[in-house]
Amino acid sequence: MLLSKLFIPITKDLPAEAKIKSHQLMLRTGMIRQSSAGIYSWLPLGFKVMKKIEQIVREEQNNIGAQEMLMPTIQSADIWKESGRYDDYGEEMLRISDRQKREMLYGPTNEEQITEIFRSSVKSYKLLPQIFYHIQWKFRDELRPRFGVMRCREFYMKDAYSFDLNENDAVSSYNKMFCAYLKTFQRLGLKSIPMKADTGPIGGDLSHEFVILADTGESKIFADKRIFDVPIDKYKNNEASLKKMRDDFSKFYAVTDDKFKSEDFDKNVKKGDQIQTKGIEVGHIFYFGDKYSKAMNCSVDSKDGKKTFVKMGSYGIGVSRLVAAIIEAKYLNEKMKWPKSVSPFDVVIIPAINKNDNSNLEKANSIYEELKIKGIDVLLDDVEENISNKFKKHDLLGIPYQIIIGSKATKDQFEFKEIDKDSQMLDLNKIIKLLKN
Repeated sequence: MLLSKLFIPITKDLPAEAKIKSHQLMLRTGMIRQSSAGIYSWLPLGFKVMKKIEQIVREEQNNIGAQEMLMPTIQSADIWKESGRYDDYGEEMLRISDRQKREMLYGPTNEEQITEIFRSSVKSYKLLPQIFYHIQWKFRDELRPRFGVMRCREFYMKDAYSFDLNENDAVSSYNKMFCAYLKTFQRLGLKSIPMKADTGPIGGDLSHEFVILADTGESKIFADKRIFDVPIDKYKNNEASLKKMRDDFSKFYAVTDDKFKSEDFDKNVKKGDQIQTKGIEVGHIFYFGDKYSKAMNCSVDSKDGKKTFVKMGSYGIGVSRLVAAIIEAKYLNEKMKWPKSVSPFDVVIIPAINKNDNSNLEKANSIYEELKIKGIDVLLDDVEENISNKFKKHDLLGIPYQIIIGSKATKDQFEFKEIDKDSQMLDLNKIIKLLKN
């Protein structure tokens, strides 16, 4: 992509309404534009990052056998009345009526919708277990939306739902998702901590939040620092290994403030291993048994011919929220640095452009075409601008690698730089190899 053709409305001024770094940077770099309180348009740069996050989330869901589908944003109020949550959910639910005066709502979550789909289609235990997921816009009418896309009213979310015949099978599904979440966040360049948490309006008796450490987080967290040393990659995708994974993480104390008790903390964690800090919730998983299947009469015929209410779990990841969370986790030394897995571009070419000499721009164009042929997603800064201003701009954008075509460049070697590291002179083949690896 040529920078001169990219719609990227960068602003110099710090937005007055933005209080945290992610909100400030997303507005300044033209990733988002506020439409109304807590509702944003996603502009090309921000949308590209979000779609890369979405694809990683999708791949890890597919890896555990979850099946993707798509449910509507607008739901009938009838199924929510059937589950008993229509009146209980509160004012965060946006209630509307269509022209036939039917009560509808903009979905804040999809437990009722997926249960209605399942009960109308699955009648036998032979089709269990099942895990379905979709990635869709949600709406919750937050009283005080703030922090940009971190706490907004309309957001993009992956939610999944498991259906099992009994509790043992349901816990196995829960463990699959537990593992998938840790691997997802690892691929996003984040170190997440699974923490026992309150189930909230979803209900149930088993729940984990996945939290990344950040000073701007709204959650207070209390943990044993040894939980960071539990390896993720050693566990295999089978029932015994996944159970061991959750057991290994569960050995270490880690809770959010709603579960915190100081006496338990001091009893279970040595003073030198205690962590008390703030974090950002990036995912939440729940097991709630037959809470919804009983209320909505969702049952299957068991092997002995008896009707059995299916056991269910619910699993959410805030895809749009993760864009901001990654910024908060990776922002350092007044610079934003995207992990390569979700960076809007793999590398940016920055030529020093002289009005009377096009040689640097010609070299840059030649490298640009070669990188495109090699399948590397590259941005070429072809804008006529002072080179120091270009450096400031690209530090702001956070693309992790830069090829600089300036005074140090020779016929065969170019300055290659990773943000916050020293540059090195390399030929194009070595640069391509580094980017590919």
